[in-house]
Amino acid sequence: MMKLFGPLYATVLRWSRHPKAVWYLGGVSFIESSFFPVPTSFMLAPMVLAERLQAWRLALVCTVTSSLGGLFGYLVGYLLFEQVGIHILEFYNLQQQFESMQIWYREYGVWLLFLSGLTPIPYKLFTIASGTLGMAIIPFFLVSLAGRGSQFFLVAALVRWGGEKFEPTLNQHIEKIGWLLLAVGVGCFLALRLFE
Repeated sequence: MMKLFGPLYATVLRWSRHPKAVWYLGGVSFIESSFFPVPTSFMLAPMVLAERLQAWRLALVCTVTSSLGGLFGYLVGYLLFEQVGIHILEFYNLQQQFESMQIWYREYGVWLLFLSGLTPIPYKLFTIASGTLGMAIIPFFLVSLAGRGSQFFLVAALVRWGGEKFEPTLNQHIEKIGWLLLAVGVGCFLALRLFE
């Protein structure tokens, strides 16, 4: 199995133990919503493990900064799709998914956005699409808050209550977990195609 998630996780783990880790967490959460490939939860989990009493604060930081990052992705799609948005999609090889998604988005936009915020489906794809397709910005932001908040508070709760047994398991199985999350994301994406 190709080692992809282990090295990325190791980098994010180093950031999570830095004295300015909360700032890094907010930064990663912001940019992950529009172009960064590493899920924010990979940084949130070890930070909650290190400071369990700060779990809800850290989840809130992720929720707010990720939603603001989603707003940035929305603006990229709305104002700069041809100049910037298309290049982000090309970088992640998401052009074909983006084209198919536009069809479903017109009918299921709010639900798709919520699902992408909660699951491993690439959230950046939906933030850019929301702007490109002109989804109303206030519902977009509120649904982003709900979806992203659901994911981050769930991760924080699981790690807070999972105790110190969680980190060795995560370290040992990070590649499997990463590929499983990717497979779930692809599976969700393919399942959505049934709505075409």
